[in-house]
Amino acid sequence: MRVRRLCSLASGWINPWTDGILPVKCRLMKTDYFSLDTIENKAREMKRSIAPFLRGQTTFAPPRSALLVLDMQAYFLDASSHAYVPAAGAILPNLMRLVRAYVGNGFPVVFTRHINTPGNARSMSVWWKDLITADDPLSRVALPVDISQGRLIEKSQYDAFHGTDLESFLSEKGVRQVVVGGVMTHLCCETTARSAFVRGFDVFFLIDGTATYNEQFHRATLLNLAHGFAVPVTTDEILAEVKTS
Repeated sequence: MRVRRLCSLASGWINPWTDGILPVKCRLMKTDYFSLDTIENKAREMKRSIAPFLRGQTTFAPPRSALLVLDMQAYFLDASSHAYVPAAGAILPNLMRLVRAYVGNGFPVVFTRHINTPGNARSMSVWWKDLITADDPLSRVALPVDISQGRLIEKSQYDAFHGTDLESFLSEKGVRQVVVGGVMTHLCCETTARSAFVRGFDVFFLIDGTATYNEQFHRATLLNLAHGFAVPVTTDEILAEVKTS
């Protein structure tokens, strides 16, 4: 049996092949590829880099949109957690600006909290070494904002639509477009963006409002979504439209 593993090394990315024997265990690299000082310029550069692949021509209409803030929990924001996302702190100010703008205009905001039980985890329990449980103090949504200003939805899979009332809530609010932010870029954010697309929503994906473990994961998501699922945008671009709506 031939097994392919993708390993991240200091020298770059390699794709080793073996016949029946797995390579030395790959060590996942976490980096703060976004910081408060670099995020604005880096996001602009990322947007330029994917411009040739962007297919979507959707016009953003703020009154028909909702802001989805995914899984901004202490589990991913607390440096003491094994699941800590180093770049997540840099996206917090952007997400807070968006939340304030959406709430101020009366547009829907949805916060998600990822929680698992042995009964609903399914493949999550196989893929990850532990689960986020409701009694874990790190499971709380850790945002410097009153989340009661929006709708809190608990989810059990990467996809925020799976097994939740998110779609019906958005439909009741007349929402046809979603702006996706939070963590992690290549897991819950990307999966939810794809799921929104297949449900008929126009998707706007925040370049500087999502974060994950490293820049390679982040860029891969932006490239793939731009080609067939979502319009990658910056926080400033969304805010400019919200303020003039």
